[in-house]
Amino acid sequence: MTSIAMRLEHDLLGDREVPDDVYYGVHTARALDNFPITEVSISRYPELVVALACVKLAAAQANRRLGLLDADRADAIVAACEEIKSGRLHDQFVVDVIQGGAGTSTNMNANEVIANRGLELLGRRRGDYARLHPLEHVNLGQSTYDVYPTALKVALQFAVHRLQAAMTELVAAFAAKAVEFGPHLKMGRTQLQDAVPMTLGQEFGSYAVMVGEDADRLVKQRC
Repeated sequence: MTSIAMRLEHDLLGDREVPDDVYYGVHTARALDNFPITEVSISRYPELVVALACVKLAAAQANRRLGLLDADRADAIVAACEEIKSGRLHDQFVVDVIQGGAGTSTNMNANEVIANRGLELLGRRRGDYARLHPLEHVNLGQSTYDVYPTALKVALQFAVHRLQAAMTELVAAFAAKAVEFGPHLKMGRTQLQDAVPMTLGQEFGSYAVMVGEDADRLVKQRC
């Protein structure tokens, strides 16, 4: 039987073993124990993962400009965040989408993954937090109450692209059905009473117009 290599990490509750091949750390491991609620991890929502990386990257750059973070640490954090933005390490964002603490576990999951990948880029081993720490360096000057709401807003902006593409496809489908169903007459209904007759094509044409207007509103909201 093959044993899994482990590394020992420490938090205020004490020591805790974490699998040596993962990028998350002790706080994330405890969250997995504490919140096994939906069995749906935050990695299911890539826009949120990328948004978290964007927030951490921006914070590292700001802290470097302020002289609060040295160049080597800042560069490692930025490089790790760029990898996450490109789609790497998303499988390491493992905490449940439903959790206590207003998103603290999500924030710590991001901090630990970025710190441990940053350590690798610095030529250090994962868990060597004296060199690059999830809280002292990756989360420097931040709070979950800063990070999580900001990341959610950024993620929504990213997600709008996919939603808008889907809505555009739906508008085209409704418009095609409007033409296909054009000859089919149906009884209109108003307040549960018979009203002016209309075609099924007109009905689907209305669907196309309404969804199209909503897609336009998305663009205006983003602007």
